[in-house]
Amino acid sequence: MKNITLRQLRVFASAARLLNFGKAAAELHLTPPAVSMQIRELEQQVGLPLFERHGKAVSLTVTGEYFVVYARRVLATLRDAEDALARFRGLESGRLTLGLVSTAKYFVPRLLTNFRQEHPHIEVRLTIGNREQLVAQLQGKELDLAIMGRPPRDLATRAEPFAAHPLGIVCAVDHPLLRSEQVPARALAQHPLIIRESGSGTRRAMEDYLREHHVQPRIDMELPSNETIKQTVMAGMGIGFLSLHTVGMELRHGLIGIPDVEGLPLVRSWQVVHLSSKTLSPSAEAFRYFVLENGEAFMAREFGALQPLPQALSAPPAPPAAPEARSPRAARADRD
Repeated sequence: MKNITLRQLRVFASAARLLNFGKAAAELHLTPPAVSMQIRELEQQVGLPLFERHGKAVSLTVTGEYFVVYARRVLATLRDAEDALARFRGLESGRLTLGLVSTAKYFVPRLLTNFRQEHPHIEVRLTIGNREQLVAQLQGKELDLAIMGRPPRDLATRAEPFAAHPLGIVCAVDHPLLRSEQVPARALAQHPLIIRESGSGTRRAMEDYLREHHVQPRIDMELPSNETIKQTVMAGMGIGFLSLHTVGMELRHGLIGIPDVEGLPLVRSWQVVHLSSKTLSPSAEAFRYFVLENGEAFMAREFGALQPLPQALSAPPAPPAAPEARSPRAARADRD
């Protein structure tokens, strides 16, 4: 396999992660035929098929599952070397590979805009997935940093909180839950619940809350997208449990409601995470420092009354009371 190229390994690693040659082509700024050609040439070098083709869908063969481990190691080692040499050069340029849980995409792009104003020569590559996907990419050293709510427990990482993260129930603006001053948690069992997929940090937080309050939910749908859940909730098909950072625009336009439910909002924290064994490049170190220094004030500006008080960051896992014990509806009235 001495004639295998790094380009082939990069194409293979992307296609193995996405299991779609078209998506891999878009990610790598190539055409789908170019991706297929690189994969075919790599398979010729290996001497065995790496993918099984099922029309447009593909899956890894047993050989492919083994080979992708080594391909990722090679690419991770190259990135580590690149980061180490960048430190010797002392340059604040280069590439930052940043992973986001899907909930964080509602604010991180604007945070990145502010960061790029201070560091215009840093190239940023974003990867979006659920928590499990990001943990796997951290483990494979495919990411410099990740923004998530709950860092992995079975992986040696450094996780640093930078802002409070509220989660709660959302519903249509004419939903009966909005007619009560405070809704007991047990009342949620009477309404169909639309939830995130397994592997999502939001799903895990919801399950913790329901278990703590002994609620047996009526799960109506499981959806992998915050946007789809919001649209389904606004259509009156049920209630949802979401990060409140995903509904800022809908609240400002009066399209969605947040009932005042016992024990909500849950207040967790947003964290910037990286693998403990990974040497951060100057680019990654610059973004980490920027987030820790500016994240809390940025979130307060972006989300206003929705954003919990700063001390929520050091709160225990049990959900604290909302700031000033005011209901989300009261906060919305102030904004209106």
